[in-house]
Amino acid sequence: MQHRTLRSIYISFFLLIGILLISTKSYAQKEPQYTQYMYNIGSFNPGYVGTVQTPEFSGLYRAQWLDVEGSPRTLRVGANVPLSNETMGLGLNIISDQIGPSTQTYVELAYSYQLNVTDKTKLSFGMDVGGSFLNVDFSKGTFENPGEPILGGETISKFYPTVGAGFFLYEDDIWYLGTSIPNFLTDGIYNDDVATIIDDKLQFNFIGGYVFDINETLKFKPAFLINLVSGAPVNTNLSANFLYDSRFTLGASYRFGNAVSGLAGFQITDAAFIGYSYDYNTNPLGEFSNGSHEVILKFYLGRGDGTNSRNKELKGKPKQIDTPRFF
Repeated sequence: MQHRTLRSIYISFFLLIGILLISTKSYAQKEPQYTQYMYNIGSFNPGYVGTVQTPEFSGLYRAQWLDVEGSPRTLRVGANVPLSNETMGLGLNIISDQIGPSTQTYVELAYSYQLNVTDKTKLSFGMDVGGSFLNVDFSKGTFENPGEPILGGETISKFYPTVGAGFFLYEDDIWYLGTSIPNFLTDGIYNDDVATIIDDKLQFNFIGGYVFDINETLKFKPAFLINLVSGAPVNTNLSANFLYDSRFTLGASYRFGNAVSGLAGFQITDAAFIGYSYDYNTNPLGEFSNGSHEVILKFYLGRGDGTNSRNKELKGKPKQIDTPRFF
């Protein structure tokens, strides 16, 4: 009976994905790109909010395509807070994405609710609401047609509401599958002038990962992220990380037709983690760019005293988490 129930839940989960894909117009919004997406799921899937054991705060900075003038720069600050009843969570997501003369800042609040599928498996549904602040400064950069009427305005400042949703199916410390749409409110968001600069449409994200225990001190952690954009190539990311002694992470990632990346991470203390990635472009842009750098910092409240761990290390030291988690 339990297997039938689990099978029904899985079928319903993927039917919901299909409904989202069919009932929504086939457009796509280009969200900021991350290499360390496995540590940054809350930035694009509100269903992830509240699935952690303790409150988390994170900061990420990405400098993309170094040496290319006007290339993207992304700064993200986020909070992920599970509520005491263990079925709900709250989150905050602030992203500043700069490219060329435009800067777009997202501020969003997220809420999630979790259902027990089995004793170990949970399904979390999340929604976020907020807004996007768009600023375009035409005094920066050069343009192919400088006489266009839109350039006479010098600057454009706009605010647009955002509403997103996501599902996150997972088993603590072992595996997860998720899908999300960061923003449904895309049709008619920009007026004709702004639309000639920023193409803002729907984007579908699919993510998954699994933790394999190789031995007592080494774990293997593969993951994937797929972004679907109508009229653009599918953006597929594959990664593989090894975690040693619950402290050191080393791995690699490949973005099809775009870049190969190296990743490294270190658990500074039980309450703090730092991660770094470097992208080497495999497309023609690699001839003009020195790659991309990305740094992430995560802080975990309530860790380090052992009160939030169900298990302890053999030498009596508390673990920072029950089984190393990368999502």
